[in-house]
Amino acid sequence: MRNTNTKAGFLLRSALRRDWLKITLWLIGLAGLMAGAAAKFDTLYGTPKTMATIVETLKTPAMVSLLGPFTASKPYTVANVYAAEMMVFMGLFVAMMNIYFAVHATRAEEDSGVAELIRAHAVGRSASLSAAVLELIVINLGAGVLEALGLQASGMSGTDIAGNWLFGLGLAAFGLMFGAFTLLAAQIAESGRGATIISYSWLGLLFIARMGTDIQDPDLTWWTIYGWIEKLEIYDGNNWAPVGLMLALTALVGGVALWLGTTRDLGAGLLPQRNGRRTASAFLRGPLALVARLERTSTIIWLVSLFILGATYGSIFGTAGDLMASNPTMAKLIGTTGLRLANRAIVLSFANKLAIIFVILATIPGLITLFRLNRDERHGYFEQLHARSVSRARLYFSVAGFGLVCAIIAFALAVLGMTAAGAASMGADMPSLARFMRAFWGYAPALIATFGVAALLVGLLPKWQNLAWALPAYGFFSLYLGSLMDFPKWAQQLTPYGWVNNVPLRQVQWGPAAWMTALGLALLIAGYLAYARRDLLEN
Repeated sequence: MRNTNTKAGFLLRSALRRDWLKITLWLIGLAGLMAGAAAKFDTLYGTPKTMATIVETLKTPAMVSLLGPFTASKPYTVANVYAAEMMVFMGLFVAMMNIYFAVHATRAEEDSGVAELIRAHAVGRSASLSAAVLELIVINLGAGVLEALGLQASGMSGTDIAGNWLFGLGLAAFGLMFGAFTLLAAQIAESGRGATIISYSWLGLLFIARMGTDIQDPDLTWWTIYGWIEKLEIYDGNNWAPVGLMLALTALVGGVALWLGTTRDLGAGLLPQRNGRRTASAFLRGPLALVARLERTSTIIWLVSLFILGATYGSIFGTAGDLMASNPTMAKLIGTTGLRLANRAIVLSFANKLAIIFVILATIPGLITLFRLNRDERHGYFEQLHARSVSRARLYFSVAGFGLVCAIIAFALAVLGMTAAGAASMGADMPSLARFMRAFWGYAPALIATFGVAALLVGLLPKWQNLAWALPAYGFFSLYLGSLMDFPKWAQQLTPYGWVNNVPLRQVQWGPAAWMTALGLALLIAGYLAYARRDLLEN
């Protein structure tokens, strides 16, 4: 019987040669981000006053929900603050990296037909999947080692060798765990897109579960899986037990994925496929209807997920609004009316941070749909459309328009979900819906401008369209953590999101909103002009 892993080593070397540039960029980005931030933290939080301020900030509901509870023991060090701010945040990026490479090495190759060509040669049935597993191990170990060495070289006060290596290897184990989840999703789904949707949905579900338990009962965070990364207690207790849990779960899930990979047919998924219609729907009469049909499932998932995410965050407004009431001295000092106004100000400030998360997440489905224009064209899926009397303008604006509208609706649903759950949590003390809609009217133009930049890249530089992801990624980092890391204003304004003022706490600045909307629409049209004049892409 032929070894099912025959030529796995050869396929691993081929994959590393193919992906070396992407791997290098990811590793430099992750390790550079950690080392660069670590080198700056002593300057930011090196005095007792700034240390006390940041510790109080990290204990607020907004920060606990995003970064986890601050559990370090006194006396606090800069390294304690660094671990509290960066661990959960970096875990999110590491998980996204593993989802990308796991799908790219498995279902994406099956969708493009590369896996079929490989399987036709003298390779084992499990060789491709085993090579994908080995590639993930190499990537994560490389990232973990570089991150640990970067922390060593940063000279940040309060660090120790054990904590530095636990930080790096803990992230490596966390990333491998989500890589294993994605490999399992690749066996279940019937396409690379389906595997990506399942993987990100699972990541989002675990993140929301961790957020809820951290607010209500941190002991329950052990059951969320994502929360294991918080329990490492880096630079405080240096707990290696969660690393063992991550590796054990990785081995279990990865073993199931390898077993399923040997039992299913190439190109097929384990999810049952329902029979299609005998005839096309009467609504399927143009590119817009086609895109809507193709994006139907993922769009529904994004819309529902963002509404639920908004409602989940809004449900803790009652807790956030009670912060002033929990201080009896302050409550007596400012009185009942002042207390109510102070609580509303806290909630609105919290809503501003949430709006940043919502608008950046809402940008993602819009860009994914927009990038379908080049992705499907490169795969040959649009050949039948181009062969008919379907103009490029109709195809371009159908795809781009659907993506932009879906992104705006997703953002609106997140704000509405936050408002509805917040009203149930706070009752009569809840600010009005109109007040919360300032967040929508303030950040929606930034979303449109970001979408316009992506549309220009799609039309003018299709091979570089993925550069557009830098705008939401940097926007999230600079706005949510920029205040903690003392980012200058100009650094925050490198993305459209940085031009929005502190809504909904303040009024919408309609001047910047107008020019960002106009800029986004102008770039959208410029993208079409470039798209209409260039050659079609080929596989």
